Amino acid sequence: MRLEIDMHCLEVWGDLACFTRPEMKVERFSYPVITPSAGRGIFDAVYWEGVREDGFMRPYFHWQIRRIEALSEPRYLALRRNEVKEKAPSDRTILRWMRGQQAPEPIWADANKEETGTDQKGRTQRQTMALSGIRYRLFADIVPHGRFKDGKPKFDAIFERRAKAGQCFQQPYFGCREFPAFFEWRQTAGPHEPKPACFDADLGWMLYDVFDLARDQVSIADCKPFITLFKAKLSGGVLEVPDFSSDAVKKPPRS
Repeated sequence: MRLEIDMHCLEVWGDLACFTRPEMKVERFSYPVITPSAGRGIFDAVYWEGVREDGFMRPYFHWQIRRIEALSEPRYLALRRNEVKEKAPSDRTILRWMRGQQAPEPIWADANKEETGTDQKGRTQRQTMALSGIRYRLFADIVPHGRFKDGKPKFDAIFERRAKAGQCFQQPYFGCREFPAFFEWRQTAGPHEPKPACFDADLGWMLYDVFDLARDQVSIADCKPFITLFKAKLSGGVLEVPDFSSDAVKKPPRS
């Protein structure tokens, strides 16, 4: 089967993955298949562009995941990991540390009361139900924004060139940065390509994305999450993803 016009395909695989269900607040429990948000992140890692203007980031386009093919059945693996409780500081704070303008404030994994004044630990153990030995085929296309709509042929050509060469701006990952994802560009899904795993599953409400993909500009200083959901159903190992602008994607009110 040849790809539709303007649609791109990546085959991705890795040893471990965790696409955390948002209703699991403490322990991490993965969806049995990659989410559209994680799939978009892989395409973004290969190629994404935007411009900074007047304190805003104006993306040239966003990636629209159209179809996810699971090439292997989900296999769960239980892990127990140490996780830090605190978040890393802002980029500006780290730059001040590097320039010697401010004293660094470390994040303590195991606090020493004599050094830190507290015996509270900065890490915690959490259980993770991850996926192992995963492989997917992801189909997506570029949706240009605003005044950049005429640049779609150029964006398509840049992505194809980079994907064929195995280039990426950052290492793609499956849900967590410690679970790297590897990718290869695909042009066709012909008879010699692996077939989707033959299994069906009603996944219920699945996380679609955590950003408002339709926005033409995003405030750099204040980028709040925009959680969207959709009803996901695997049929023959294939998950059809609705368009972000469709009513099938449930969105919170826009402020």
